[in-house]
Amino acid sequence: MKSMPLERRGISNSRLVYGCMGLGGDWAGSPLTKEDYITAEKAVEAALEIGITMFDHADIYKKGKAETVFGEVLKNRPDLRDQIILQSKCGIRFPDEAGVQRFDFSKEHILTSVDGILSRLGIEHLDVLLLHRPDALMEPEDIAAAFNTLRSAGKVRHFGVSNMTSAQMRFIQNSLPEPLVVNQLELSLARLDWIEQGILVNQKAGLNTNFEGGILEYCQMADVQIQAWGPLAKGLFSGAAKADSPETVKNTAALVAQLAAKYEAEPEAVVLGWLMKHPARIQPVIGTTDSKRVLACRDAVRVADAMTRETWYALLESSRGVRVP
Repeated sequence: MKSMPLERRGISNSRLVYGCMGLGGDWAGSPLTKEDYITAEKAVEAALEIGITMFDHADIYKKGKAETVFGEVLKNRPDLRDQIILQSKCGIRFPDEAGVQRFDFSKEHILTSVDGILSRLGIEHLDVLLLHRPDALMEPEDIAAAFNTLRSAGKVRHFGVSNMTSAQMRFIQNSLPEPLVVNQLELSLARLDWIEQGILVNQKAGLNTNFEGGILEYCQMADVQIQAWGPLAKGLFSGAAKADSPETVKNTAALVAQLAAKYEAEPEAVVLGWLMKHPARIQPVIGTTDSKRVLACRDAVRVADAMTRETWYALLESSRGVRVP
């Protein structure tokens, strides 16, 4: 299978990313507990065991506690930092004394956010920084000034985006001297708009898709790594289908289980392998904090390599109409 864009750029060859959103306890701001640290350690160890060497964060995850608890893992494993790629995101601001929830790509906010990220993780530089969600008031020149400052200071080595269209990427890229290297999007067997917008062209069924046409093609042509958040679809197809689940879910879960037996792999590996079979060389970001579920993803690359065109389309057809609850 062809290498990923990040691998061709010499940044990372990790076919999967471990998403750290679930680490750090609750979202209420409660203090970190001993159990929170243990959960993080087990999740990181499981990810490393199956060959994951890239870890994804965001400054808002658990209001900063996800990065803090991960930073403690790094502190206890000083050799680990040089073995992994660390990625984080900024740009979303929760309601505070200054205003309502909003997006902020101002130079000041980007620089302040990165300083906070580095402090919580206890590191000197980020390998990749992503702009989390589009800011309607973004000015590319301001973003470029922030990126140049961060790169010159050695605080960030590469930059990318998340949840953006190709037009937004081109808009930002026009002011940047270096290429954006990542776009992180929600893609899974339960979120098929990214597929449907292309194959349902000039069909009435295509009117219901909610995904920008051409973003996958643009990223492939520009050598931008597409990362998939939510790739396991909340375990919709890799766990036991509930009695009250829609027939489409039950049928797809049954097909996934059948394929798991065929490939001698876990259902999670089949769900991820389906995504990874796509020519865009999608890099799934798995976000479970359950170390057993992390380990269940072990054979995703092997499944992707073994999956035939007929099987890939059978999974697509089976899951049409499903939506993540």
